[in-house]
Amino acid sequence: MRESRRGPLKSAVPSNVVSPVRRCSRTACGRPAVATLTYVYADSTAVLGPLATYAEPHCYDLCAQHSERLTAPRGWEVVRLTDGSAPPRPSGDDLEALANAVREAARPQERAADAGGKGRGGDPMEVGRRGHLRVLRSPEN
Repeated sequence: MRESRRGPLKSAVPSNVVSPVRRCSRTACGRPAVATLTYVYADSTAVLGPLATYAEPHCYDLCAQHSERLTAPRGWEVVRLTDGSAPPRPSGDDLEALANAVREAARPQERAADAGGKGRGGDPMEVGRRGHLRVLRSPEN
C-alpha cells in the first residue's frame, strides 16, 4: 500500500545543527552568504553575482568580506554583477556635474544669462536659465 509514503517535509528529521541561512563557502568562515561565485572555464572568467536562489553544486556562496576581496587567477577576468539593491556609488562625472551645478547656482543671474549666449531673448518659451538647464513656460500660458 502507498499509505505509508510521506512527502519530503514530513519525513525530514529536524536538526538544530543545520542552519536555514546559507553560509560562506570559504573554510572556517561562518558569516552569512550574500553573493554567489561561478566559474566559466571556457572563457577563463569568474562571475560574482547576487546570492543565487538555490545552492548549486558547482557554485560557491561568499560573504560580503570574501566577495569584496575576491581575486581571480592570472589571465582570468572577474565579472561582478550587481542586483540593484545597493545604491550605486557616485562616479567622478557625477561629482563633477554636482560641483558645476553648485558653482552655477552661486553665480549672479545676469552673469549666468550672459554666459549662456542667447540669454532670455533667444527663446520665447524660456523663462530662466542655469548653465545648460532651462526653465520653460508652460504651453497653456
